[in-house]
Amino acid sequence: MNWLKRKHNIDDTDDESLLKSYRDGGDIDILGRLFERYMALVYGVCLKYLHDEEQSKDAVMQIFEELIIKARQHEVKQFHSWLYVLSRNYCLMQLRSAGKHQAINIDDVMESAFVLHPEDGNKEEHLKRLHHCMEKLVASQRQSIDLFYLQEKCYKEVAEQTGFTLNEVKSFIQNGKRNLKICMDKQSE
Repeated sequence: MNWLKRKHNIDDTDDESLLKSYRDGGDIDILGRLFERYMALVYGVCLKYLHDEEQSKDAVMQIFEELIIKARQHEVKQFHSWLYVLSRNYCLMQLRSAGKHQAINIDDVMESAFVLHPEDGNKEEHLKRLHHCMEKLVASQRQSIDLFYLQEKCYKEVAEQTGFTLNEVKSFIQNGKRNLKICMDKQSE
């Protein structure tokens, strides 16, 4: 991973300031300074999903290319978390386009409180319980969770597709995750 270890000046400018500067002026060098802080994280995410060093290195560069556009289009509250999700989604799209989507298990895709961790090792039974619990959610929560986690839409896309406000979408997802966790815990007992 020597290509990740570049010599760079220590920059104590916070992420939000760099991102704002980039959005205001469009200077790719500023975005590059910000991205460089997280290149190892992005590479690690890519390696986790793609399982290939060269493909992961290529993905890091492609993610930066996407970042040039998406950083100006999306409202980003926490760059670190947002970049992680962007990287993960990029890798998942690569796997899907390569026809490898069956290799992705639900543990890797679902990053929320209802991530599946079957103690008995029976994922099929666990997935049935998840499906059962999803059906028990109110329609707004079920639809929001399905679009956000399973169809990988961002909050804004979920809001546009459902007609809910952004705050409603966030609330439906948060409450839906909690209700799923409660239901899954009851199903496990």
